[in-house]
Amino acid sequence: MVEDVVSVGAVTVLGVLEQAYFSLQVIYARRKYSVSPPTTSGPPEFERIFRAQANCSEYFPIFITVLWTAGVFFSPGLSSVCGLLYLYGRLRYFWGYSQSAQGRLAPLYFSAKVLWVLIGFSSVGVGLSFCRFYLNVDPIDELFSAFILI
Repeated sequence: MVEDVVSVGAVTVLGVLEQAYFSLQVIYARRKYSVSPPTTSGPPEFERIFRAQANCSEYFPIFITVLWTAGVFFSPGLSSVCGLLYLYGRLRYFWGYSQSAQGRLAPLYFSAKVLWVLIGFSSVGVGLSFCRFYLNVDPIDELFSAFILI
């Protein structure tokens, strides 16, 4: 079982490291722009970095949840690839937002689409597993059987 999800674990660790990087960027920005905690307002350059980090942190629990659900119930390989794409999108989002508010938009839409794919994988995987374990029906087998009879 562990060998099946090691790639999902690797993406998780990479995601945690990315979150740490975002947090460090806020610390550096606080020093650069002289914004002492707990203040969250300051020059626009600081506020963009702060918001980029906060936005990424807000979505991280959703990402980790659907990454693991899709990895366990659907496909660890596909989930890991989607996870890497999501993390790449979030990194581009952070860098784009740090430069300008408009710079965040394309990476935001990209990472949102990848997140929806992971949500879809999770839903399908959990639904199929539910049918197999609790209803004693394998919808995939039933679908193939129906096509063979046609």
